[in-house]
Amino acid sequence: MNYFLLLLCIPTYSIYIIALAVLVGFIVMELNSQKRPFSIKLWPPSQNTRQTLVERMTNNLTTKSLFTQKYGTLDKEEAEENAKRIEDVAFATANLHYEKEPDGDGGSAVQLYAKECSKLLLDVLKRGPSKKDDEVVTSVNTTSSLEYVFDISKGQRAFIEADETEQLLSPLKEPGNSYTKICFSNRSFGLGAAQIAEPILTSIKDQLKEVDLSDFIAGRSEAEALDVMKIFSTALEGSVLRSLNLSDNALGEKGVRAFGALLKSQKCLEELYLMNDGISKEAALAVCELIPFTEKLKVLHFHNNMTGDEGALAIAEVVKRSPLLEDFRCSSTRIGSEGGVALSDALGNCAHLKKLDLRDNMLGVEGGVSLSKALTKQAELREVYLSYLNLEDDGAIAIVDALTEAAPHLEVLEMSGNDITADAAPAIAACLAAKQFLTKLNLSENELKDEGANLITKAIEGHVQLKEIDLSANQISRAGAQQLAVTVVQKADFKLLNINGNFISDEGIDELKDIFKKSPDMLGPLDENDPDGIDNDEESDEEGGADELESKMKNLVVDD
Repeated sequence: MNYFLLLLCIPTYSIYIIALAVLVGFIVMELNSQKRPFSIKLWPPSQNTRQTLVERMTNNLTTKSLFTQKYGTLDKEEAEENAKRIEDVAFATANLHYEKEPDGDGGSAVQLYAKECSKLLLDVLKRGPSKKDDEVVTSVNTTSSLEYVFDISKGQRAFIEADETEQLLSPLKEPGNSYTKICFSNRSFGLGAAQIAEPILTSIKDQLKEVDLSDFIAGRSEAEALDVMKIFSTALEGSVLRSLNLSDNALGEKGVRAFGALLKSQKCLEELYLMNDGISKEAALAVCELIPFTEKLKVLHFHNNMTGDEGALAIAEVVKRSPLLEDFRCSSTRIGSEGGVALSDALGNCAHLKKLDLRDNMLGVEGGVSLSKALTKQAELREVYLSYLNLEDDGAIAIVDALTEAAPHLEVLEMSGNDITADAAPAIAACLAAKQFLTKLNLSENELKDEGANLITKAIEGHVQLKEIDLSANQISRAGAQQLAVTVVQKADFKLLNINGNFISDEGIDELKDIFKKSPDMLGPLDENDPDGIDNDEESDEEGGADELESKMKNLVVDD
């Protein structure tokens, strides 16, 4: 079949839009060029093809044509934003069609893709440039076919009963609406409201890609809340979601199982949020049982639950089955050494992590050493949050040693509150010296003292992208603080130095303020500093570093 002719047969609205359909034919040329011996898959288009289409639509919205002469030309920013949203909506619609017919060659998906792009582009052209304060895509208040987010979470937290639900959700009932995301957060649905919502959600579930049901049963009795969750679960069962947020619902095991029908039906989920859900070990086991398909999962957030070690073993199984995981948050979940080791072992199967947040658990030294083994495999890691894990020196050294060899593009490192002393500072400094893309460093609430602070200061001297450092509450004296201040104040893009809660003398405070006199906002508050906290050993260290500090102060240049 000639797919160029197929694309030209798409119902179009003008020669202008036909040209857009021909552009989508680039997909065909690209895939045909691969010369596969037995079959040609026309779907999905490559990222390059999608970007080319966005660029062409942006150009069409900003240049003179029959339509722009009549309705007006968009500025580049508005045109690009509209073009991206048009392509996203068209791709989601066509991809859903293709997923329902996966054995086809993708030709019908390409046709639908072009048709949707044409239709949506025409709507934008006829609408013309928006007023300066208007949103390009609105949510509930208009009926533009470009609408794709339906959000009722704005405003005050409120109960929703049956009598107002019909009107509130009426935009979802409009024929041809293009909503792909719904957000019901911050509104509490009663049983009557859920029953009104059920057929509405069922009617649009095939087009939905993102569902946010966080904090949507607040203040309801347990029995009513469970019934509401079951109704929503049944209504959305079988949808092909990319993102699902069930946070802030005090689910527990009963709540997780109430969503069982929805969870078990999800085979393409990329993002799952289960934060602040009261998930115990039993609930964690239910999560592991009810979410069998995690091959495509990229984001898993499990913050602020009461999971404990036994629950962590179940979550570790979910992680182990998620090889594409990029963003894992399991902070404040009462996990100890045993659970930490299990999670660390599971993370070893995830070679694409970009963000890792395990803050506020009790992994201890053993958990830290185990985690370090997983970190050696992380070449794509950008952000690491490991504060308040009770790592101590041995755990911290193991982790920074692993990061020294891995994560070449690390941007954020947080390891505050881990009882780290100056003994670990050489390893930390070696790691930092290798991280030229570092933008934020937080080592607060440790015991690095001047010795550790000085090593860290030297390590970050050449880091031009560094924007924020927090070494508060580290028993640092006047000399260590000043060396750090002199180093960071000369960085062009630096934003904030926090050295509060240390042992800096009153004279030292005045000197710090003088160093930052041209940019006082770069220096954080110093109201919790204890000028009398310094001990005799630190006083001798301060005297020993005076010559080096004096040399740096002489060379200090701060632009006006």
